[in-house]
Amino acid sequence: MKGDVACLGIIVADLVTKPVESLPEKGKLSLVKNIQLHTGGCATNTGFALAKLGLKVSILGKIGKDALGDFIFRQSQFIGTDTTGLIQDRKSNTSSTIVMVSKDGERSFLHSLGANAEFNLNDINFNLIKKYKILHYAGGFLMPKLDGKPIASLLRKARSSGIVTSLDTAWDAKGSWMKLLEPTLAHLDIFLPSIEEARMITGKKTPESISSFLLKYGMKIVGLKMGKKGCFLQKQGKPGIYLPAFSVKTLDTTGAGDAWVAGFLTGFIKGWDLKKIGRFANAVGALSTTSFGATEGIKSLKKTLKFVGHCEER
Repeated sequence: MKGDVACLGIIVADLVTKPVESLPEKGKLSLVKNIQLHTGGCATNTGFALAKLGLKVSILGKIGKDALGDFIFRQSQFIGTDTTGLIQDRKSNTSSTIVMVSKDGERSFLHSLGANAEFNLNDINFNLIKKYKILHYAGGFLMPKLDGKPIASLLRKARSSGIVTSLDTAWDAKGSWMKLLEPTLAHLDIFLPSIEEARMITGKKTPESISSFLLKYGMKIVGLKMGKKGCFLQKQGKPGIYLPAFSVKTLDTTGAGDAWVAGFLTGFIKGWDLKKIGRFANAVGALSTTSFGATEGIKSLKKTLKFVGHCEER
């Protein structure tokens, strides 16, 4: 029997600090309430969230053979993901991010690409990917040896093998956007960017115009993450739908978008209709913000559905 999702992409160790309203001047020190070490990166966040929701998941990527890499590897084993495709490289440092969380839960980042910058097609075991129903590329724009034509070729190969292909982007600090992403779009079944990233990619402003632009490439579903405004979803040949966010007490929004993607892919695997998928994805994303770190707030499938049910009864 096939597994559910192969999550391929960026794997990061996050040092989460809160609250940070400004950086200290050179040579000076500021106090913060919390500094915590968590696993991070789109592939890890989404993969761990999927595992906590009860799905069978493999994480594919590259980490260093160092303390941070050992931490990520142990956490992956502990949470129950398949680590066969998780490479530890002695020549690279594990990618890491300093996540500075403000009092209102919003974040700023200092990021080192590390081993993610070295991950390439030669590192990927396609026989492993063929054991899963979905190949999800998590963190487009942050993997220089995969982004563009290399990942497009892998997505094409996966799709031709009957595997559903999915992609989620990160912010493109280099500003390449559509130039780098376009080769992949014709080989996608599902595209799940944030609204801000989607605007930069397409040059369009509204969710409707963005989705219309993207669906012309032949993908089946576009899902736009819109933070506090919820999400916008559209299936090929169908009208788009808006689904509002759930109201929760937010402590940390780190990884909320990745959690939303995990909720979406879970609903897709379950065969739910688009509205139910979106409501569930919004719930997973919202609950992820109620604890520090990217995946601490993720609940089980049963508890998340119960949360949705309670909210709908109000």
